[in-house]
Amino acid sequence: MEAEKWGRRIRAFRKLKGFTQEGFANNLGVSVSVLGEIERGNREPSEKFIEDVANALNITVDELNPR
Repeated sequence: MEAEKWGRRIRAFRKLKGFTQEGFANNLGVSVSVLGEIERGNREPSEKFIEDVANALNITVDELNPR
């Protein structure tokens, strides 16, 4: 359940900031399949991954947090 919430937030912010899934995955240094699994909620993002996503999107981890 928590993975789904993170995934939805990551996807929403990625799209809001104008990143394609492929471009964003490259920016983060992960494969498109890993990013896709996280965005679909099939994979729990690590704390480091969440921090990297927030930095890449120029937002805080708190803004990204689905609560």
